[in-house]
Amino acid sequence: MRQIAIMEWGGEVGEISAPTPEPTGTEVLVRVETCGVCHSDVHIWDGYFDLGGGRKWEMSSAVDLPFSPGHEIVGSIAATGPDASGVEIGGSYVVYPWIGCGRCSRCTGDEELLCDSPASLGVRRTGGFADHVVVPHPRYLVPYDGLAKELACTYACSGITAYSALKKTQHLKADDWLAIIGVGGVGLSAVQLADAVVGSRVVAADIDPAKRAHALTAGAEAALDNGSENAVKEAKRATGGGPAAAIDFVGSPATFEYATNIVRRGGLVVVVGLFGGEVTLPTMTFPNKLLTITGSYVGTLDDLKAVIALAQAGKLAPIPVTPVPAEKAGEALSDLKQGGKVVGRVVLVHD
Repeated sequence: MRQIAIMEWGGEVGEISAPTPEPTGTEVLVRVETCGVCHSDVHIWDGYFDLGGGRKWEMSSAVDLPFSPGHEIVGSIAATGPDASGVEIGGSYVVYPWIGCGRCSRCTGDEELLCDSPASLGVRRTGGFADHVVVPHPRYLVPYDGLAKELACTYACSGITAYSALKKTQHLKADDWLAIIGVGGVGLSAVQLADAVVGSRVVAADIDPAKRAHALTAGAEAALDNGSENAVKEAKRATGGGPAAAIDFVGSPATFEYATNIVRRGGLVVVVGLFGGEVTLPTMTFPNKLLTITGSYVGTLDDLKAVIALAQAGKLAPIPVTPVPAEKAGEALSDLKQGGKVVGRVVLVHD
């Protein structure tokens, strides 16, 4: 098989050949057709996630080079193990990549996201930058009939990450404001999903004017520049005192501080982005402002099925998608890292 792989952390992305795996047991061999390029792939390419204060979580502790990332996968069934059933050779599916060890109580209790020994495709195991991936069980394969494969693959991360975060704000009322901070691929999906999942009013915030414009087209009532001099005042003015909740899809110190400053008393801040860094927050902020802060990470297999169903029902407008040949993965990562060059998602296409 062909693998587009990271050859050097933060450096060369090249093409290599490797033996095509043979599935055993319940495994399914998927020939990758399309694979979205996510900002997490940039961190993986860099070789670390920023923990703040000069600390890093090194990718080398989890995988060896060369390594093929890519977790937003659509592919067709090339082969199955003797114990795999329920899927047909040649059938095309969205692959759910957020897989656990399969043995612990969390995995057997349908809480794979909480597994302490994850085996996520494209993060811990070969992902969709390769033209074949091994999926441990057919249950991780979701049909996407009626949807374009270049779009459907993005639901495996961008879609379910947005959906899962939005579910944490479902207590909002119709006249409450929800701030969505960072409207790249995932944040833009959240803007589009917000009406179906939450039903509140939406204000988008981004430092990029092009992304703010797309957010307005996608359904946001207002779009603000969170990098402006009076960003907090403008947010409170636009929402009549501050949003009831804010979802930070960037996860930088600046966007986190913005989120905690703009929400009203009793507000909720949901942190999703993995930009990295650290913040200092006065402890009295929590009781004084009755502030709640929670994290949100990707989504469950049921979330993926729900997002695909919403898209099939016409309740989720497509995000902008730019298909490129898989061999241009290095360019796609560079464009995404620079910021401002990518609106929506770049999707790799395997021949």
